[in-house]
Amino acid sequence: MNTNEKYEIRGINHLALVCKDMQKTVDFYSGVLGMKLTKTIALPEGMGQHFFFDIGKGDMLAFFWFPDAPGSQPGVTHSENLVGGGSITSAHASMNHVAFDVPGDKIDEYQKSLIAAGVEVTAVVNHDDSEYGASADITDSTFVRSLYFKDPDGVLLEFASWTRELDERDVNLAPQSAS
Repeated sequence: MNTNEKYEIRGINHLALVCKDMQKTVDFYSGVLGMKLTKTIALPEGMGQHFFFDIGKGDMLAFFWFPDAPGSQPGVTHSENLVGGGSITSAHASMNHVAFDVPGDKIDEYQKSLIAAGVEVTAVVNHDDSEYGASADITDSTFVRSLYFKDPDGVLLEFASWTRELDERDVNLAPQSAS
């Protein structure tokens, strides 16, 4: 259901990230996560490559590889740590993490599968409205369950599953201003 009365935005067409090594990216996203590589593009004049992976529902995750791109800076270009392992702060205009929607009854299975594939992964986090924003158990205010891991470039990824429908009670904070 589209609740946007201004534009008919139907989802994410694609999110484009930058990788250091396209082969490692393909190995991880296709090999470990099972995402089908759907489009490969050689950028003109040797500028690099642009590859697309199917993430479901017609949405894509894309990667650029630029041979002359500057190196990443953990804590600036992306989160330095996994959730629960230290600060997850990243710079303004950076991309902090990508959350993939997965079935709730598969979270524990997917965690074990990632571990078996040699991926460092967090415990399952039950995000809720408690003081610290998460609880060991599912509570009445739990709204999403998730687990976190990183790709070969250190991009923070999340498998997430909504546990309840969000409503007007979930929008209860005034936005902070930089001034």
